[in-house]
Amino acid sequence: MWRHVASNAVTFLVLTLFLLGGVILWGRGEYNAAGPLEDSICLQVPRGSTIQSVSRDLEAQNAIRNGAIFRMGADYQELADDLKAGSFLISEAASMSDIVATITGDGRSTCGTQVRYLVRVADLLVRVRALDPQTQGFITTAEFRPAEEEAPTAYSAALDEVGVELSVSLAPGVTSWQVVESLKAIDVLEGDIAEVPAEGALAPESYEVRPGDDRAELVAQMEELQLERISRVWAERDPDLPLETPEELMTLASIVEKETGNAEERGVVASVFVNRLRQGMRLQTDPTVIYGVTRGQGILGRGLRQSELRARTPWNTYVIEGLPPTPIANPGLASLEAVANPPDTDFVFFVAKTLDPADGHNFAVTLDEHNRNVAEYRRLEAERANSNN
Repeated sequence: MWRHVASNAVTFLVLTLFLLGGVILWGRGEYNAAGPLEDSICLQVPRGSTIQSVSRDLEAQNAIRNGAIFRMGADYQELADDLKAGSFLISEAASMSDIVATITGDGRSTCGTQVRYLVRVADLLVRVRALDPQTQGFITTAEFRPAEEEAPTAYSAALDEVGVELSVSLAPGVTSWQVVESLKAIDVLEGDIAEVPAEGALAPESYEVRPGDDRAELVAQMEELQLERISRVWAERDPDLPLETPEELMTLASIVEKETGNAEERGVVASVFVNRLRQGMRLQTDPTVIYGVTRGQGILGRGLRQSELRARTPWNTYVIEGLPPTPIANPGLASLEAVANPPDTDFVFFVAKTLDPADGHNFAVTLDEHNRNVAEYRRLEAERANSNN
């Protein structure tokens, strides 16, 4: 009898283990199988969320079939406690394992709303945009200039959203004064900036920020990145450059930055100034004269006067020899690299091709050739003036 009972118990145990193994295999298959989601969604994970609350949200949006399996899978992978707050793009047919990996990863939002504070040469522009989960493209929902307009309600609403991504972007060619004034106008930042950083010391780049971030700390981050860039570029420079220090390279890069926004010709413009320095020619570049007038505090907003072109300031390269004493803006990485290793050309002159700066420049080796290019540009100016009369 006891043998019979023992035999039945063993059989029951084996059957139970078999069934349990089957359930585990089934659960594992469900956890890794394609999910039921038919269209991509943007999953909002508020701060303080749990795997349980997220699983309920996912079930409600028909992104997963079984919340219990979702939770058990996250627990089994020891990821349940790594849940991040933010906005996460969940693709169609995403498996539960894929979703868990997404919401427990680096925490960087991959969808939702972005607020970008664009520090530009002319102004500070605030742009609010949202990523459309279906098209994977950004849609601008609001734009405004804090110096000129009231913030729209879409901006305030965006700041209240879960996982909103904030960034401050410096355009190449902005001055340090312009950066400081723009940071003062960004209302999500806090703290004072003791003094305007040295011209050229801030790296044009996009910086992620959070509400309450300190302005001075953000400036320090910009300075650190620019120092890192100039140190690396200086170490990799052409050894035959007529430049003695990293500061001189930065100064020339700032001039190149202000002379052209055309990426394809940036190196050629750099070669012109390098050739002029080698030949002992004056740089004769308008942006340096403008800096002598404005000291980088805003834009001139008009053409240069003849008296300004003749005035002796430390930055007037029509009057002084060589480089001005400081940069005239904050150069981007591309301009630093262009100056550090310019192409080998014989050009020493250039003038705009058309009245549209985006069209670039005509370059010349001789003064006669340059004068012909200048005459053509003057003709275009005269045509426009006549058409406006």
